[in-house]
Amino acid sequence: MKLGWLEAGTLAAASVASAADLAYSPPFYPSPWSTGAGDWAEAHKRAVEFVSNLTLAEKVNLTTGAGWEQERCVGETGGIPRLGMWGMCMQDSPLGIRDSDYNSGFAAGVNVAATWDKRLAYQRGLAMGEEHRDKGVDVQLGPVAGPLGRSPDGGRVWEGFSPDPVLTGAMMAHTIKGIQDAGVIACAKHFIGNEQEHFRQAGEAQGYGDNITESLSSNIDDRTMHELYLWPFVDAVRAGVGSVMCSYNQINNSYGCSNSYTLNKLLKSELGFQGFVMSDWGAHHSGVGDALAGLDMSMPGDVILGSPYSFWGTNLTISALNGTIPEWRIDDMAVRIMAAYYKVGRDRVRVPPNFSSWTRDEYGFEHFMVSENMIKLNERVNVQRDHASGIRKLGADSTVLLKNKGALPLTHNERFIGILGEDAGSNPAGANGCADRGCDDGTLAMGWGSGTANFPYLITPEQAIQNEVLNYGNGQTNVFAVTNNSNTEQIAAIASQSSVALVFVNADSGEGFINVDGNEGDRKNLTLWKNGEHLIKTAAQNCNNTIVVMHTPNAVLVGDWYDNENITGILWAGLPGQESGRSIADVLYGRVNPGAKTPFTWGKTREAYGAPLLTKPNNGQGAPQQNFSEGVFIDYRNFDKNNEEPIFEFGFGLSYTKFEFSDIEVTALNADKYTETTGKTKHAPVLGKIGEASDYLFPKGIKRIRQYLYPYINSTNLREASGDPYYGEKAEDYIPAGATNGSPQPLLPASGPSGGNPGLFEDLYQVTVTVTNTGSVPGDEVPQLYVSLGGEDEPVKVLRAFDRITIAPGQKAQWTTTLTRRDISSWDVPSQNWVVRDTKKKAYVGNSSRHLPLSIELPAAK
Repeated sequence: MKLGWLEAGTLAAASVASAADLAYSPPFYPSPWSTGAGDWAEAHKRAVEFVSNLTLAEKVNLTTGAGWEQERCVGETGGIPRLGMWGMCMQDSPLGIRDSDYNSGFAAGVNVAATWDKRLAYQRGLAMGEEHRDKGVDVQLGPVAGPLGRSPDGGRVWEGFSPDPVLTGAMMAHTIKGIQDAGVIACAKHFIGNEQEHFRQAGEAQGYGDNITESLSSNIDDRTMHELYLWPFVDAVRAGVGSVMCSYNQINNSYGCSNSYTLNKLLKSELGFQGFVMSDWGAHHSGVGDALAGLDMSMPGDVILGSPYSFWGTNLTISALNGTIPEWRIDDMAVRIMAAYYKVGRDRVRVPPNFSSWTRDEYGFEHFMVSENMIKLNERVNVQRDHASGIRKLGADSTVLLKNKGALPLTHNERFIGILGEDAGSNPAGANGCADRGCDDGTLAMGWGSGTANFPYLITPEQAIQNEVLNYGNGQTNVFAVTNNSNTEQIAAIASQSSVALVFVNADSGEGFINVDGNEGDRKNLTLWKNGEHLIKTAAQNCNNTIVVMHTPNAVLVGDWYDNENITGILWAGLPGQESGRSIADVLYGRVNPGAKTPFTWGKTREAYGAPLLTKPNNGQGAPQQNFSEGVFIDYRNFDKNNEEPIFEFGFGLSYTKFEFSDIEVTALNADKYTETTGKTKHAPVLGKIGEASDYLFPKGIKRIRQYLYPYINSTNLREASGDPYYGEKAEDYIPAGATNGSPQPLLPASGPSGGNPGLFEDLYQVTVTVTNTGSVPGDEVPQLYVSLGGEDEPVKVLRAFDRITIAPGQKAQWTTTLTRRDISSWDVPSQNWVVRDTKKKAYVGNSSRHLPLSIELPAAK
């Protein structure tokens, strides 16, 4: 039986295969073709016109990377020389340009979330987009909503934003808008359920001694998928994101780039995504299967990085020639890629890549992998502009004041300042001394892995505070630094003389291909690194005015020292980027009144979070099974459910002034009745004709680069050209039912042209509160609106709206926000739709998840 989109998708997303008792991802075919819906119409029209004039080989070139280290960027497709179009350049990272020079080192995503400031998210996105654009990058590989932050010790949580889907979704959307307004395609990643580094790739895990043959399976039920992990990707699609990267892990035992349910059903059908899906590097697992499952671009093109083999390239050409993959599917891949290209205006602002990811030398091999063709690689174009000022501001505005017993702000009249801790100082090897920041030497300003960028410089806290004293002090202050955590005797001596001891500590994490001190990407525990707890206790025993500054990717355990009476201040500064020292000095000395809020919960124990990492194989040599059995209850939702008292709750942060909340009002707005989407798509469009096999032989006179991935074939005998010993087997034996069906398909009830059914995004309520600055200095407050959905299986409350507002002392500000239908809906698995349940719903407003002084029942929507 051939299944249409609807019939294949009505199965539960995590149904169980009884034979193996493992989570199962049901098939969903065919892969939806793009339509140009919403604000994609013009870009789609231009893409169709462009692709209609391409040969099959040229379409294939758009979809397939040239191979690892074959071109300048970390990933680069083939070009279309006939039209003067060079290959499309994909470049890390979500916080700046990786493996480049004369670029900025921005703050991490987690810092953006800590600002709770959508404007800053946009400005950072715009600045990063400008730098990528002027280096010749077509696609910036970010921002990140996977990992969302299921586990605080997950290695790459800092690349993303927050374990709350609303906070992450908002920051995702505004970052995307900024990047794409600069003329660069953003790439929302990693789709989906990519919540830990352990076992994300079988080969990587084998390198660490784990005897497994398949990558981890994140087993997620349908409700949790929709209400938690998919939520920020909805916001990304609504923001117009041009590309989405599928992840290394499996979802319900189907690989992320092979998963027809997550790609075809959730992303392309339900959310109406009009851009293209690219694979993570090495996450492409099959030729025909992944094409039919919804993958549009193979990165970096080779089966194994650095090999001469590709699932696509030549093999995609053969699959089209022999009819295994329908022409409309390849046309759709190319149209999606070019629609994203036109949507952000790449045709107007494009320059060739002017740097190399593989060497900082000015001259080197154009094809680095195979040492061919010496050229000038690095043109050393400076793209930094004035972005340092924005990085400094974001670093300060993301610093969370967790404790203050009147010690802050400092006054410039301190008698003796001790700066204590390795985290205050420089890496002896230099700011970029460890490849991809794969160490924890000196002050920590970003984690490690592909989500990094080279620093142009790194201002350390030691440098900034010493300059502060020299430039703005009274000339009488003594300032000394001890940046060796092991020198306990000297630390104690300096602390005992200090009128204020500033203690800098950190914990690090990153991507799984780098192991730092036994931390295989994920953190081994939630303690501070480099004996940080001992450093803090030594300082506090010798100075009754000890202030602790933490640079960490997420929460650490602070229960042994946070309430020490000699610790008068605690600040979390996250991973603030190149201006780290200046940012923290701005806060310490009161030029910036801290207004940040913690974007995650600080628990008393690791166990309090639930959602443990899986660190030991549990399925023999097969895919380790990570069951997301906690459902939607992660971070503060889990703490609320279990009545667990946090040390610092989600959304908490102090200021140098005080705020009060009053006068909550709610108004039901007129909204249309929610109706499910009905009808069918149009027939899959076919653009042009494939032609004969002889049309795709290697062109005469072409200079073939070793291991370079081409779309051409060596022989008109397709079996011979493929080199595949299984070539010619019956397609029906391996092609899923309905996968090649280009006839009109039924629309899903919850689907829509931009993120889902349009009725979900209609405003149902307006909520207004008054916020008053009752202190003596100007400050920023973050009003936060939470909703109780009222059901027995619902979280106690969920964040639904927020903003950051500046209020003068003694002044009042009226904050008004709205709640959409999505905000008060729950995902109903049987109907595969969003529903507003018949339960009492309540809105709460305050300045943290545990300080919500205002509440009001939501009336029936009009």
